[in-house]
Amino acid sequence: MENKKGFSAFLARKNIVISPKRYFIDAFGAIAVGLFASLLISTIFNTIGTHANIPFLVELGGYAKDATGPAMAVAIGYSLGAPPLVLCSLTVVGLLTATMGGEGGPLAVLVTAIVASEFGKAISKETKVDLLVTPTVTILVGYGLAICTAPYIRIGALWIGDVIQWATGQQPLLMGIIIGTAIGAALTGPVSSAAICAALGAGVTGLAGGAAVAGCCAQMVGFAVMSFRENRWGGLVSQGLGTAKLQLPNVIKNPRIWLGPLLASAIGGALATTVFQLEMNGPPVAAGMGTCGLVGPIGVITGWLDGGITVTAWHWFSLAFLCVILPAILCFFFGWFFRKIKWIREGDLVI
Repeated sequence: MENKKGFSAFLARKNIVISPKRYFIDAFGAIAVGLFASLLISTIFNTIGTHANIPFLVELGGYAKDATGPAMAVAIGYSLGAPPLVLCSLTVVGLLTATMGGEGGPLAVLVTAIVASEFGKAISKETKVDLLVTPTVTILVGYGLAICTAPYIRIGALWIGDVIQWATGQQPLLMGIIIGTAIGAALTGPVSSAAICAALGAGVTGLAGGAAVAGCCAQMVGFAVMSFRENRWGGLVSQGLGTAKLQLPNVIKNPRIWLGPLLASAIGGALATTVFQLEMNGPPVAAGMGTCGLVGPIGVITGWLDGGITVTAWHWFSLAFLCVILPAILCFFFGWFFRKIKWIREGDLVI
């Protein structure tokens, strides 16, 4: 009993909290931060540099892309409260894991960075040669785990991506509804939709990616419009260009306020894969960003430019309609109706 108490006290002293929330919500959500600061910004730099003939932006984009693995690992370590020496060591873990993991890189980095970070935290400042021991333990643990897991995670990620693409081709309407609703719900919920899309990789590109973009935009634009009465212009901007997660505490109090945006996500996803054939062939993480910084639409546009597509007025209308116009109209009327039947009451949507 004393040993158990001693071990628990050691974990508490080292800020090692073994819990699903910390590993599957906090750490998983941190992946999106790392991806935004590396892969996403790389795509934006490269797209602008290529099409505006600005070589230094293309070069900068290449460096940013190369930093994707380290950026994800450091973000995960930071979310777990890793000390500076462990954080610096995680750059090596992230780089080697992302290289071994390939398409499954984000998931592989999640696994290795969590374990390496916790081992690094455990050994940190426990010896007189901390500068040598802590990075050695952190890197060796991450390396060993990467060898054992990253190649298999890569195979699994490729298989799941192939299944999603096959299913979307076979049943575009049904898959549009499923993907739009599921990824959209993740955007508002406690997990990270961007991290999910990054983990699914090529599975959320093409039509599947278009459905994900439409579903996520429906959540952000939908809540922004539905709550305009309570939150006015500040709320419109913070939710429409920031995040729908601002409404999560209100959803917990009254889940019925979520019905409008969820229906809009389902409808938008279905129309994206059928009527409008909207494809997102930019970086997979963009499919889960919605209108946050307009990253979702930018991902679609990047796919157009990189794919050499002749962009017509129909392309622009489809993008604007699915990402902004449709969810705004739907959620305006859903909000009006739900207020009418008292499912939404005054103050339910205040952020």
